[in-house]
Amino acid sequence: MKTKGALLWELNSPFSIDEIEIGDPVADEVQIRLHAAGMCHSDYHLTTGATPIGLPALGGHEGAGVITKVGKNVTGLEEGDHVILAFIPACGQCAPCLKGHRSLCDRGAVLLGGKAIADGTSRVHVGSTEVSPMNLLGTFAPHMTVHKDSVVKIDKDIPFESAALLGCAVPTGFGSATNVAEVNPGETVVIVGVGGIGMSALQGAVIAGARHVVAIDPNEWKREQAIKFGATHVYPSMAEAIAPVIDLTHGVMADKTIIAVGDMKGEYIEEALTLTTKTGTCVVTGMGSMMDVDVKLNLFLFTMLQKTLKGNIFGGGSSHIETPKLVGLYKSGLLNIDDMVTRTYRLEDINSGYQDMLDGKNIRGVVTYDEADW
Repeated sequence: MKTKGALLWELNSPFSIDEIEIGDPVADEVQIRLHAAGMCHSDYHLTTGATPIGLPALGGHEGAGVITKVGKNVTGLEEGDHVILAFIPACGQCAPCLKGHRSLCDRGAVLLGGKAIADGTSRVHVGSTEVSPMNLLGTFAPHMTVHKDSVVKIDKDIPFESAALLGCAVPTGFGSATNVAEVNPGETVVIVGVGGIGMSALQGAVIAGARHVVAIDPNEWKREQAIKFGATHVYPSMAEAIAPVIDLTHGVMADKTIIAVGDMKGEYIEEALTLTTKTGTCVVTGMGSMMDVDVKLNLFLFTMLQKTLKGNIFGGGSSHIETPKLVGLYKSGLLNIDDMVTRTYRLEDINSGYQDMLDGKNIRGVVTYDEADW
């Protein structure tokens, strides 16, 4: 099938809209007509080289659409089903999956390699040139062919624009509060960075019963939005939040701190731990460069105050397990995803959308597709 896609041909360059060819589904695969694709900061990391991937690359790992073709051996999915894409396809058989850590499935080692899980060949081409789809998905195209384990069926009454965020932003952020930080009722929680993932973490903390939810972001508009999503206090920086958090907690500091910035830096760790109480937990959800190994951390205080520092991928869960829970919260009105979709864009305007992200104008920008794209 010939279609179009937003491709990255070289580092530090914009996405280019080019004609691509998508292969038909083989055994264990389905083909999907996309209706919406979320614009996550992680895809922007491809353009800078912070996340290494073979070039040319097809961006996009958040998406929602309708199944149009089903390959052999696929059960539980059929043509016409509304689905979202899981950026970590859990096999259910490797050691991490069997231990209950499906977000750490061993398939993660091949997600940036460009070769389809089903048969080890490339599913996307430009002429004879193989293309690496982001996380073996590539939602920055109106059509895609993917492994069945990357697909999660959803209710047909969920708007595609909101459903797309269930593939990454919402479960990653929400789960960072509920699963990884394990926020308890009555606790004080600090959220650093309130884009799509941070705003989801904020809502997770609120729903978990946190007494105080402190949102930190340099962007004034995002701080205003954070209050609408349930933040009790907002500050422009971690440094400016220290004294107020001391007063708020009578010197105890935050029980949990979640770093959800779009571009993680090593110096943020010590700042976040300063905001965290004795025996408290700091969760690192923001993505940094794979080449960055420097972290600022007071080792003496880290040991003496018995704090915990945790990493977080996909909120510590699995799409097939978390999605039904999040859909239930969304349909009950407790989880606000609709208002996280700040702006929608045509695929041809994707670079403008990412500039809006960098300029702090979006909680989450979403690419939408219609008959003109299919």
